[in-house]
Amino acid sequence: MKDLLIVANWKENKTWEEALDFLSEFSKIYEPKPNVKVAICPPYLLVPEVSNYVRTNNLSIDVGVQNLSKFDEGAHTGEVSAREAAEFARFAIIGHSERRALGETDSDVKMKVEMAIKYNIEPIVCVVNENVPIPSGTKIVAYEPIEAIGTGNPDTPENADRVASAIKSKYQGIMHVLYGGSVTSENVRRFTQMQNIDGVLVGGASLDPKEFSAIVKQC
Repeated sequence: MKDLLIVANWKENKTWEEALDFLSEFSKIYEPKPNVKVAICPPYLLVPEVSNYVRTNNLSIDVGVQNLSKFDEGAHTGEVSAREAAEFARFAIIGHSERRALGETDSDVKMKVEMAIKYNIEPIVCVVNENVPIPSGTKIVAYEPIEAIGTGNPDTPENADRVASAIKSKYQGIMHVLYGGSVTSENVRRFTQMQNIDGVLVGGASLDPKEFSAIVKQC
């Protein structure tokens, strides 16, 4: 069985009380699998608390962040640096299409990846197709076609596998290609069974502890 990575992207959702309810429920029904790594990426304000909960309760999941500053430190109001995030996070989602829609460029993504690697955070670089530049040092890529994000209309597993294969062929250092875009417990297995897809990046379905645990179980 190949190793899989399942990443929850909570986006701009959940208060700490709601996150605590999720973690409490999820920890009761979550069944760890030896070949499946699970990571949760909550909003920044929740990252320390979620990290502490995971450590205190000895849960076999990792914590990540949804973005990083492209700067090391300094007078950058509102930014969170990789150095600061590294205390709590193992992964960082970088270059999500929702960030790019706000003006994030390929150059910004490259700088953020460099910051993540400098502080031993594993970047998960998001691309909408195989033609988007992927910075050197990237080992995990998430293919998320814009038309599939939050629409309930996922890509076909066959096309997602084609894109994943093209990415791996073009960039020899890529270890994992995840699929993201309207992932559910009903369709996740069809994606993860494809030869070149090594996991999923889950948005809306990751907000429900029962649905997210079902996604993990199906992998």
